Amino acid sequence: MLVDDHELIRQGLRRAFERDSEFQVVGEAASVADARRLADTTQPDVAVLDVRLPDGSGLDLAQALRAARPDVGLVILTMYAGDDQLFAALDAGASAFVPKSAPSDDVVAAARHAAAKPSSFIAADLAEAMHRKLNPSGPQLTRREREVLGLLAEGLGVSSISRKLYISESTTKTHVSKLYDKLGAGNRAQAIMAAVRAGLLDSTTEP
Repeated sequence: MLVDDHELIRQGLRRAFERDSEFQVVGEAASVADARRLADTTQPDVAVLDVRLPDGSGLDLAQALRAARPDVGLVILTMYAGDDQLFAALDAGASAFVPKSAPSDDVVAAARHAAAKPSSFIAADLAEAMHRKLNPSGPQLTRREREVLGLLAEGLGVSSISRKLYISESTTKTHVSKLYDKLGAGNRAQAIMAAVRAGLLDSTTEP
């Protein structure tokens, strides 16, 4: 089962899986609600889930699917493959964690692992992420600062971030200012590049 709100990504993944005789795509969904209904009707062996969906989080969806079926394989796809997202996927019961910047063959390989060992977690950067967690270095951001950083990296301005997070513009400006201070940056581009170097954002992010 493929779950992503971008049709082009779903089409690309479908073609990748259809090239592999081990897999059959039983359905596609673009939202958490549709994915829940689809999972109930198709009972997939593996679900490939985007983290950000229009009506909720793919991580919450993964947790619900895992609770309902301990044997289902869960592959998490994300645009921002930072350590926080990786460990959140692990906590949600995922079987694999793959950045969207990875080749489609990596997603298929992750799905193959998820089908065979649904309760075992793999990620390309797992060992390094564990090392960073046990030996923290670099800027330490709060959860809200990480949210603001992610939205800055998407190109959103202060007003848009405020609406997205349901906070005032002055609060958003305070978060941005603290982010710049912690990252040693003078503007958005410098902050994003510093965050990439510190492993706080996926390396494919462009200012």
